[in-house]
Amino acid sequence: MFLDAPAGYGYFEVLFTTAVDADQMTTISEPISASDEADEALQRQLAEEGPVPRHIAIIMDGDRRWADKRGLKRTEGHRHGRESARDIVRACGQIDVEVLTLYTFSTENWTRPRLEVQALMQYLEQSLRDETPELNENNVRLNAIGRTEDLPGRVQRALTDALAATADNDGLLLNLALNYGGRSELVDACRRLALQVQDGSLAAADIDETKISQALYTGGLPDPDLLIRPSGEQRLSNFLPWQTVYSEIYFTGVLWPDFRRNDLYGAIRAYQQRQRRFGE
Repeated sequence: MFLDAPAGYGYFEVLFTTAVDADQMTTISEPISASDEADEALQRQLAEEGPVPRHIAIIMDGDRRWADKRGLKRTEGHRHGRESARDIVRACGQIDVEVLTLYTFSTENWTRPRLEVQALMQYLEQSLRDETPELNENNVRLNAIGRTEDLPGRVQRALTDALAATADNDGLLLNLALNYGGRSELVDACRRLALQVQDGSLAAADIDETKISQALYTGGLPDPDLLIRPSGEQRLSNFLPWQTVYSEIYFTGVLWPDFRRNDLYGAIRAYQQRQRRFGE
């Protein structure tokens, strides 16, 4: 649930799959109504096909269009999008993905109508409080990246509580990108490095790609292996521009509120069929 921003930049190995293509791939795209046994079979199939990405990043796009197409309030799109997020988090934990990063609220989202932003903040606060018990039940540790200090106080408090409540979990790491912008992240990283140079703890000549990576919000985490964007849009919208230079990218026409674990499995299957070159 975020507002489209200017296109990302860098060199990307892009995999585009239309909704029709996804249906033709394999039984990975079976309906979400499959039984637990069928789901476990699909998960075993994924494990047999090849490595599962360590880090998956998702641009959760299409909530508003989903609601508009059905003549519903946009809050209904966000509510159904929350169901998608819950299912994807569960599935990632079950197939041993290490890190899942969800583009939840961008720095550009503040330009939306005031009442819509207020509703999103209220919804975010409530979601953080409501979902924490399930995160603990599934051994998920929560993390947040972005300029979270600029979020409303009540959201910051809910976030702090959720972070503390899940801090001891050692399963899937769920990264929520909140008030996140890729360019803002790079600016903040440059400021951190500039302060280190200023106080004498870092020489300017020692600044390299590793130092920059460590100064990012995601410092210490592996870069995304797979980036997924539902909704049919084919751009990165200011999301993880530094970290995704060698990510495999999967575009699908499925709107986020309709995106479920079988769509995730299809994206992973497509990833497994790629040969990663890392610029070579």
